[in-house]
Amino acid sequence: MDLSENLGQLKASGWTSTPVKEEIRRNAITRIRNGEPLFDGVLGYENTVAPQLENALLAGHDIVFLGERGQAKTRMIRSCINLLDEWMPIIAGSEINDDPLNPVSKYAKDIVAAEGDGTKISWVHRSDRFAEKLATPDTSIADLIGEVDPIKVAEGRYLSDELTLHYGMVPRSNRGLFAINELPDLAERIQVGLLNVLEERDVQIRGYRIQLPLDIMLFASANPEDYTNRGRIITPLKDRFGTQIRTHYPLEIDTEIEIVEQEAEIFQGEGIDISVPDFMAEIVVTMSHLARENPHVNQRSGVSVRLSIANYETLVASAVRRTLRQGGTKAVPRIADLPSLTPSTMGKIEVESMDDGRDTEIIQHLLSSATIVVFKEALDHAEVSDILEAFEETEAVVHTGDDVADSDYLDMVNKMPALGKALIALGYAPDDLTDSALVASGVEFILEGLHLSKRLNKESLGASAVYRSR
Repeated sequence: MDLSENLGQLKASGWTSTPVKEEIRRNAITRIRNGEPLFDGVLGYENTVAPQLENALLAGHDIVFLGERGQAKTRMIRSCINLLDEWMPIIAGSEINDDPLNPVSKYAKDIVAAEGDGTKISWVHRSDRFAEKLATPDTSIADLIGEVDPIKVAEGRYLSDELTLHYGMVPRSNRGLFAINELPDLAERIQVGLLNVLEERDVQIRGYRIQLPLDIMLFASANPEDYTNRGRIITPLKDRFGTQIRTHYPLEIDTEIEIVEQEAEIFQGEGIDISVPDFMAEIVVTMSHLARENPHVNQRSGVSVRLSIANYETLVASAVRRTLRQGGTKAVPRIADLPSLTPSTMGKIEVESMDDGRDTEIIQHLLSSATIVVFKEALDHAEVSDILEAFEETEAVVHTGDDVADSDYLDMVNKMPALGKALIALGYAPDDLTDSALVASGVEFILEGLHLSKRLNKESLGASAVYRSR
């Protein structure tokens, strides 16, 4: 791309100014026409949120995303940066990205008046045309709109001179995107100031009244309960948003597993090969889904997908830790690793009960519930009936846990062939039955599922367990 160096060259190139919302619309049309997604890496919104967002961008609306934490609101906002043109010309030295053909600040106007077509041009990449602010009670007008700069006054300028202003984040986002996260937490007087600059197009700072026709596309995010409560956000500012989009957690287990596998940072190196069976990943994600329906978990704050991601990472870490201690080379998560998820879950959910120890009990119940749900979907009674018969006929007693080596589980399968048949029914290939780490994981899952189905007795001894017939 030929990037002009001065105003004269820019005019000669035929470049024309385009409002930011029209720029977004034009590029969105191209993606939609080509069948391309508007944002990458966001799964589960293809038939719900994505169409609403496409409509809003085509309509040129400012947008507010309503949803609990961990629903990719910020990621979608940031992804809209890619709908901007790659490069945009501005008056060189402008703090607010002045349009070379239509400058709005006194600085830019004075430069163009003095230098004409020789005015120097700078080019701004789209990644620099986005600003984001987390709304907090201490956010000030100076942060968002601007303030008198005492250094500029000390340099000899008069207080009445517009050039003494230090612009805040909103003016500096001119001809770009500006996002406010957790909008209801913004103090009402600050909301009024934000509305004034966005709607009335003027800035009022310490007696200044400056016309500043900013060209901005506004995004915001908020928790639905905060946003809809009267008094948390001023009505005129709420009315400013043309589209309100309600986000949601993944509706399907498979979708959330796909998100987890995409986002999780898995242990690498040290000669350890990692394999996570499908049923273990399903337990992690099913736990999150159950937590979103559990009456003992505060649903107002939500149960983020980050819970599934953190628990998946912890599950793998626990398996790696055991493998390192046993001197092995392959780490496969087992049922014995599930207790390690309690610490990674503690900080991700809010339990309604304040009783001491109640949160741990609720987490353990969620893990057990998730395990039995996955077990019942994976195996039916006919596929495990032979195992129950083998326990009764031989009065078998099976030990499992962190202190049991992977190879010991192969011996269990050899002594009780019904376990091998159940592993095949679980989806194991014949060759997998020689992989001690995979076999260990499958055997623990089957035994725990039978216990939770009340078909085997279990005695827990710390990190170990003993299974026997009822």
